[in-house]
Amino acid sequence: MYKMCYFVPESHLEQTKQALFTAGAGRIGDYDSCAWQCKGQGQFRPLEGSDPYLGSQGEVEVVDEFKVELVCEDSLIHDALKALKQTHPYEEPAYEIFRIEDF
Repeated sequence: MYKMCYFVPESHLEQTKQALFTAGAGRIGDYDSCAWQCKGQGQFRPLEGSDPYLGSQGEVEVVDEFKVELVCEDSLIHDALKALKQTHPYEEPAYEIFRIEDF
């Protein structure tokens, strides 16, 4: 099992979650569409050669974003990551994937 965390502007929050749920992520036992989310702020500075969804090259951009966390079975993690990248508006979406050990 893996835990996936990603950061997304509110405009694409539901779209990215739905894509991940469709790929099979967010399932715990007899429940699906399981996720945790909270609102915060992210920041970045697009460098030369970038094609930012928000902001301008060379300038720090501060954006209201959501952090979303959900679980994903081992066999589905590659499809889930592909779904996230296809629906996320950013050129380089920020995400983390952690292996969950069962003790």
